[in-house]
Amino acid sequence: MCGIVGAIADRDVVPVLIEGLKRLEYRGYDSAGIAVLDGTDVRRVRRTGRVSEMEGAAQAEGFHAQVGIGHTRWATHGGVTEANAHPHVSHGVALVHNGIIENHDAQRDKLRAMGYEFESQTDTEVIAHLIHSFLAQGLDLLAAVQRAVSELHGAYALAVVSRQEPGRMIAARMGCPLLVGLGEGENFVASDVSAIIQATRKVIFLEEGDTAEITRESVRVFDEAGAPIEREVHLSDVSLASLELGPYSHFMQKEIHEQPRAIADTIEAVIDNAGFAPELFGANAADALRDIEGVQILACGTSYYAGLTARYWIEAIAGLPCSVEIASEYRYRTAVANPKHLVVTISQSGETLDTMEALKYAKSLGHDRTLSICNVPESAIPRASKLVYYTRAGAEIGVASTKAFTTQLVALFTLTATLAKLHGRLDDALETEYLDALRHLPGSVQYALNLEPQISAWAEKFAPKDHALFLGRGVHYPIALEGALKLKEISYIHAEAYPAGELKHGPLALVDAAMPVVVIAPNDRLLEKVKSNMQEVRARGGELFVFTDEDSEFGASEGVHVIRAPRHVGVLSPIMHTIPVQLLAYHVALARGTDVDKPRNLAKSVTVE
Repeated sequence: MCGIVGAIADRDVVPVLIEGLKRLEYRGYDSAGIAVLDGTDVRRVRRTGRVSEMEGAAQAEGFHAQVGIGHTRWATHGGVTEANAHPHVSHGVALVHNGIIENHDAQRDKLRAMGYEFESQTDTEVIAHLIHSFLAQGLDLLAAVQRAVSELHGAYALAVVSRQEPGRMIAARMGCPLLVGLGEGENFVASDVSAIIQATRKVIFLEEGDTAEITRESVRVFDEAGAPIEREVHLSDVSLASLELGPYSHFMQKEIHEQPRAIADTIEAVIDNAGFAPELFGANAADALRDIEGVQILACGTSYYAGLTARYWIEAIAGLPCSVEIASEYRYRTAVANPKHLVVTISQSGETLDTMEALKYAKSLGHDRTLSICNVPESAIPRASKLVYYTRAGAEIGVASTKAFTTQLVALFTLTATLAKLHGRLDDALETEYLDALRHLPGSVQYALNLEPQISAWAEKFAPKDHALFLGRGVHYPIALEGALKLKEISYIHAEAYPAGELKHGPLALVDAAMPVVVIAPNDRLLEKVKSNMQEVRARGGELFVFTDEDSEFGASEGVHVIRAPRHVGVLSPIMHTIPVQLLAYHVALARGTDVDKPRNLAKSVTVE
């Protein structure tokens, strides 16, 4: 959460900072600000609300500079106020910060005793004063930052400038993503490559504990011990087109409609290989996967629901026991480890803090067979894992995940089939059937996207509601969970999901004419059971909205609305049935007038606890 951008150049960097913050706004949008070095002075402008509010103020005040830092905030310590907005300044030191400093209270008490006064409620202001305290002792800016971070407990990504040393910027990273962008006669720092892609594609990903000294002409990186170290330079494949709306009204809409392409790109390696092979997950994957005795999946949010779907596949197809846990719970409980279990972490960003910490905990218990499913190359979680499968969803800007989820499901199905093959449960005929299903999946998803006008019409019925219930059975129950999450994330309608068979065990008490009930009802072996559950809803006056398949044998009736997706697509049905619930959430949010891409209180990448 929160976004950082910084630049040092021979040109005016204010437009670079503002454009970068606009591209980072999906990470946090409670407030925004920039600080620049203008001669021997630090100038700062901050505003609550969106980046555009701050941009107008910066233009009105005539901001121009060749060195500056910027930040877009998702509030953690302290409310959404201008005083709490970044950058924070202490006697000519300006900095921006992502993360949470756990020992900020103790540091604040120490600094107050030294005579420092605090203007905000944030943990970040502590860091600014702490750095200045070391500058006052005669250290240069690099040494002062290194000394300060050595006293911090928690997670941070920092960009720091000082009027005492206007020719350089210092960056530091622990637990939160941060990268350095390399230009010609100019260099940059950012929490996400999207912030600087208009200026450079050459980036260095800082490692845990790194600090970096950035000038116009050079970048020097130091490890946690303060020793100089070489970090690999990467050429980012993020395209500017992926960061633009094009003909769409919102990024969520764009990303929903990009799913056929994203899925096709994600399965490309499998199709090119003409089969499921352990090498898809890494050069030495066969040895790690062949004799595993089970699978442990760790994830948060939407990625957790992808894991729940995979559990059905892994146990039914690969014949291996599979457990799925919310990463933030797993990391704090006493777990019993089996070193022959494969630990799978799922994260769109590869920087999700709870998932990263859960992976560290699993490794501390003796799990050395680790696999990351991730959308961002070279991010922290893949680097910490022995094996990796990169989804190829491309940049996802909308806070509510869409194409990241469906490509995660594709990756998890690929893992399932590979495990089944290694364990003698996937013969040639079944492998051919699964490959054909994958080849046809982008077309089935496109067919589902074509249902958008019908789903948009349903949205008008949902818009005035305060509550909704989602039902599914078997492998489609996690899709009901995902549908409920999407609806509440962006429309603010309270929505819950249950296995349809659980209705009589409590949720049925909520059903009345004011409670729309969405049902995922594909034409599979549980369809008759789902029909029975639907009758329970109708008997209580509930209104049903049913997503089913073309070849199911029931139709619409009084109080029962039906939209048919393509004929049942077999084992990959959960992926195809995800599309309608995404579209429903999007159009309900439109009808209610909420901010689709930037829902209140949420940010895209959760890098704090």
